[in-house]
Amino acid sequence: MVDLVCPLMYRAQVPFVGGPRGHRYILEGKPRRPPQVRWPMANLSERGATGETGVILLDRAGVVRRCSGTAAELLGYTVAEVCGRPITTLLEDPSQPTRSVAAGALPFTSHGTTLFRHGSRGPVELTVAQVPLDGSSEVALIVTPASEAGMWEQSSAFLHALLTQEQLGIVLFDTGLTVARTNGTPGMDGWPHLHAGDHLADVISTEDANEAETRLRRVLETGVAQVSGEQRMRARDASKQERSFSVSAFRLEDGHARPTGVAALFIDNTEQWRARRRTEVSHQASDRIGASLDVTRTAQDMASVLVPALGDMATVEIVDSVLEGDETPKGLLPGGPRSLRRVAVASSVGPWPAELIPVGGVIPNLPDTAHVHRAALHGDTVFSATRQEMADLLDDPELIRSMLPAKGHSAVVAPLFARGHFLGVVGVWRTERPEPFQQEDTDLLFDIAARAALSLDNARRYTREHRAAVALQQRLLPRAVTRTTVAESAGHYIPAGGGADISGDWFDVIPLPSLRVAFVVGDVIGHGLHAAATMGRLRTAIHTLADLEFAPGELLSHLDDLVQQLADEAAPHLKDTIGATCLYALYDPVTGTCSLASAGHPPPAEIRPDGAGRLITVSPGPPLGVGGMPFEETTVDLEPGGTLALYTDGLVHARFDDADQGIRELLDSLSSLCRHDETLTDIGHAVVAELTETPSRDDMALLLARTRRIPASAIADWTFPDDPAAVADARRAVARQLAAWELDHMAFTTELIVSELVTNAIRYARGTVGLRLFHDDATLVCEVTDSSNTQPRLRRARAGDEGGRGLFLVAQLSKRWGSRYHQTGKTIWVEESTTALSAQETALAAVWDSATL
Repeated sequence: MVDLVCPLMYRAQVPFVGGPRGHRYILEGKPRRPPQVRWPMANLSERGATGETGVILLDRAGVVRRCSGTAAELLGYTVAEVCGRPITTLLEDPSQPTRSVAAGALPFTSHGTTLFRHGSRGPVELTVAQVPLDGSSEVALIVTPASEAGMWEQSSAFLHALLTQEQLGIVLFDTGLTVARTNGTPGMDGWPHLHAGDHLADVISTEDANEAETRLRRVLETGVAQVSGEQRMRARDASKQERSFSVSAFRLEDGHARPTGVAALFIDNTEQWRARRRTEVSHQASDRIGASLDVTRTAQDMASVLVPALGDMATVEIVDSVLEGDETPKGLLPGGPRSLRRVAVASSVGPWPAELIPVGGVIPNLPDTAHVHRAALHGDTVFSATRQEMADLLDDPELIRSMLPAKGHSAVVAPLFARGHFLGVVGVWRTERPEPFQQEDTDLLFDIAARAALSLDNARRYTREHRAAVALQQRLLPRAVTRTTVAESAGHYIPAGGGADISGDWFDVIPLPSLRVAFVVGDVIGHGLHAAATMGRLRTAIHTLADLEFAPGELLSHLDDLVQQLADEAAPHLKDTIGATCLYALYDPVTGTCSLASAGHPPPAEIRPDGAGRLITVSPGPPLGVGGMPFEETTVDLEPGGTLALYTDGLVHARFDDADQGIRELLDSLSSLCRHDETLTDIGHAVVAELTETPSRDDMALLLARTRRIPASAIADWTFPDDPAAVADARRAVARQLAAWELDHMAFTTELIVSELVTNAIRYARGTVGLRLFHDDATLVCEVTDSSNTQPRLRRARAGDEGGRGLFLVAQLSKRWGSRYHQTGKTIWVEESTTALSAQETALAAVWDSATL
């Protein structure tokens, strides 16, 4: 048995029979009889893999002593016909052997093709490789068909050429992923080279080596080749260089398809990888920067894009005026004001260092440097290659400590310019990556900074407009908290988009005569300034109509006319966008009733003092602006100490698209919160917090009102006949009641007011006259009701007139007075302060007393 050792790490399997004992030999495995055959590289290449290789054994006389069956078959004979014949008898040209075997030389050239005589057909061309046997004078001829030999030669030439390439890295691994052979991994300039016996972890970082070996082991185990897989490799030595390789790997097998290792092809595509990464960073910047109209958020998005894609640390400083939405001076003059504030940072190496200026910190005035200012004035990128250059520029140990990262070795800085205005500065540092910034990195930062500056300027402009709109809306909305003796309220308004948008949602609390209070909530169609302006006009109109003391349904009818008028005044393409919904509730603390009317608005809710909640059923009319439909009123009794909740649909749809489900959830939340002893402000904040965990698509308004009644002991009612003599009875009844209430100091003025009002009612209205007095801690209210719809008018009497001075006296003696109408007549009301008499009232009383005497 003969062992054929192949440099390509496999053994040729060549069976042959012959010899003096007729043994069958296989050229594989360990030899039992040690003659060993070895030949130079490229003699056999991958022979033996196809089964078309034959062996002929010659003695020193050139006679065939043994022959493999394959060799005999290639020659067209049997083994017996070949053995014992001189080799020259098997050749087409017997003179071809050039040397005598007996002389110790080889009969053929070391390698080539020879024409043999075929036993049954014409000449056959075979490739002959002759190998002397160690310790013997015999020669082994390895014969193969010439066509297969050409393929083997090409394969050998290909492998040789591959291993000598300078642009490709070829590494042959054994089954333990130890390097068996390599061409030195060309293209990795400055890197330590792999050698036979090394592992990848000997030259690259452990993390990268583990990742690469995982892929190679998968190829070794499955036999599935990897083609052009991208692999990042960072050098293990102090240089810490980072490169990217395209790795293709396939499994090596022996003749029995058993894995013997992995061949890997490494192509250095670091430049392509860096270019692709810069492109990806540019695309990411285009996608992320500018998505928000908030200056600070835009700056943070820019810093987050730059780290870790371009560097290890990044900062963004913005001019203070930009943060406020104001214009900045064009250009940047040396020595001029440069109030920069750090608004965003990013770090891939851990938390932001405590010694560096934090977010919100003001950047100190830096030394004036001509080339820096010239670059900033023209919007050019300022590039510093080393930390030392930056330190020389600052020239101050404290500035260096607070401005330069401790491990930062390379920085690139770009000013933020947009529309001729200097907005700020963005800087990127490399602290962990060993390679400095290249010109391509600088160009990339310049492009990103230019686009980000436009986004920042857009955000600045939006901040200015939004600030103006919010200021307008805040001026249009009432105070969030109001308190009177009969009601306290707390309003909450949340703009859409977490404060980014404004709209026309509003709430209002309007104190009315006779201690009554109106609660209003509404929602204008659309968003933006036009919606806020429309809301302001509607709120003003409601105040005017409420002061005229219209009933809720009638008030909404007048408001509907106003909205139609606004739509007529709008541009044709905006007519359909003018409209609103509104709920108007009028609370009377004397009776404890609340009258409501709705213009397409969600129904209000009442939370009783025990926490039980219910929706108040209101007949909904059409939204304001539709016209042609009445608005029905609903009157309900409110329990003292209960809570009335009015809201807009944005609060309903904050969590659920289904309005009914949203209203139920809101009612349950209010009921739960009102069971605890909390203020209306706290309850409102809790409700809004539950519904605004994510920015809402619509504005939200919530008005909570806790009502009280005037106690029965503070109310007095009388009815007097249509008789002038009843005026005196009314005065006496009022005097007695004021004495009972310990308001004797108000008796004179109140008697005078009652005398005038009751006299007018009896004189002009005809029929019975109703008189009612009630008070709280600060106000005494006197109401006279008759059956007439005549409007009382205040006029100035001339010197000769006998009458016309009654209402003038009433107006002089009271805080305010007026009248309201109902289905059966009108009520004239007068409000007086319960505090001590004014100087005017005291003087008038003295005049009256002297005249009486």
